[in-house]
Amino acid sequence: MSHESKDPIGAHLGIDSARSTPRPAAFLDRDGVINHDDGYMGTHHRIRWMPNAAKAIRRLNDAGYFVFLFTNQSGVARGFFTEDDLGTLHDWMRSELTTQGAVIDDIRYCPHHPDGSVAGYLEDHHWRKPSPGMILDLMQHWPVLHDGSFVIGDRPTDIEAAEAAGLPGFLFAGGDLDAFVADVLMQTRASQPAPLPNPPPRRGME
Repeated sequence: MSHESKDPIGAHLGIDSARSTPRPAAFLDRDGVINHDDGYMGTHHRIRWMPNAAKAIRRLNDAGYFVFLFTNQSGVARGFFTEDDLGTLHDWMRSELTTQGAVIDDIRYCPHHPDGSVAGYLEDHHWRKPSPGMILDLMQHWPVLHDGSFVIGDRPTDIEAAEAAGLPGFLFAGGDLDAFVADVLMQTRASQPAPLPNPPPRRGME
């Protein structure tokens, strides 16, 4: 069963220069990072955006990053909403962000939980954080450069998933998301090896 966004922006496999060019990626948790975590949100009426969420995503877009959401959504397994509800919500979120120039390239979610009540969703799925399945699936479907990529989440399970995927994880405690992303980008760039200087031009025979 696929739990990727049904939006064609994220799901199509057409050849596209923006998609085919290898780039680092920012893997962002949804609840508690992009929006406030008010518990089992299956409709847009309950979404409260994190301050400067769109600005933060736009900053990542402008810096040349793929931007992905990866989110545990056990509300499906618990019967609070369906996968169709979740797809409608994610389409709305992406549309709202796009109006502000902020692009989410793709989304992965895990609807499973072993303590749920809806048949078909009761396993401890390998996509469920702290397992890295959603991150690894995105890296298989997109040309992600490992160097420079990172995860931002609000729970230790997000950071554990990052570490399991071999990526640095940054724990977000709320507040201005754009300021946090700006700091993460600064730390990430500082940790990258400096490029080798260009060799001096070879002089002709004298």
